[in-house]
Order: sequence, then C-alpha cells, then structure tokens
Amino acid sequence: MAKSIIDLSQIKYRFGVCEKDKDNVKRILESTGFFSEEEINIGITMVEENLIKGNNAEYEFIFAEYLGEPIAVTSYAPAPCTNGFSYYIYWIAVDGRYRGLGLGKEILKLTEQKIIHTGAQRIYLETSGRQQYEPTRSFYLKCGYKIEAVLNDFYAPGDSKVIFIKTAE
Repeated sequence: MAKSIIDLSQIKYRFGVCEKDKDNVKRILESTGFFSEEEINIGITMVEENLIKGNNAEYEFIFAEYLGEPIAVTSYAPAPCTNGFSYYIYWIAVDGRYRGLGLGKEILKLTEQKIIHTGAQRIYLETSGRQQYEPTRSFYLKCGYKIEAVLNDFYAPGDSKVIFIKTAE
C-alpha cells in the first residue's frame, strides 16, 4: 500500500462513535496488517457496545480524521478495580496509507492527555512479543513507555505479551 502524504494540521479529532465507525474501525485495523480477524471483530464489537450503551459505555474512542475520513483510532478505558487510577489503551491504529507520518504519536499524545485529565496516574499498553510487532514496541518506547512485564508464551507458544506503562508526569 502506497503511503499518502498529508498535512497534519488538517487533522480533526472526533470523540465517541457513530454507526459508520464499525466499518471505519474494520478498515483501519485491516489496513495495518497487524490484527487478526478475531482482533478486528473485537474492535467492531467495542464500537457496537458504545453505540448501544452511549455515555455508559466502558470504552472511549478518539478518531483522527483527514478530510472527513477516519484514518486513525484509539480506544481506552479505566482498568477494572483501580477506581480510575490506572487506564488501558486498548487500541491504537493508523491506516496503513498514513503510517510513518507522526499521526500515531499525535493521537497517542491526545489520548494520554484525555486519560491524565481524568486524574489517572498510570497508563498501560500491551502488544505481542512476535518479531512482527518490533516496530510497535519501538514506537511505545519512543513515546516514553517502559516495559513493565513480559508474559512468556501468553498468546501462543513463542508469542509473549509485552506490557508497557507510562506514569503521569
């Protein structure tokens, strides 16, 4: 997929979900080449839950839009049983056509700001330990996250879960 060049100053951020976001999340996640069909279906289910529950939904979403088209997404929520002290960022994905332009860093920074604004002190992310995910792990480290734990053979034999943390400054 050829990379598209965009003017990041033209990016608009949208909070929450609409009906079209089931297709938008599917398209964005598929375009990365990182997510399995099962993972993509979970992302769509999270959007559907938000559409049903509205303000009572567990997950929050931020979409980055360029010329009205969603091209990146994050989803986050308080970690259960932490009373808002800790949050998880469940999804961060940038449409494959727009990777490498700094959009991931920008939407992650905005997501972190929204989380810290709630009073949370710790933000967790996780990803696979497979070689395919080395760029993802490198990205998290460059954005100030530290590896908190590695759960060996978590997803499958030879596929560890790598848990990252960033604390409020």
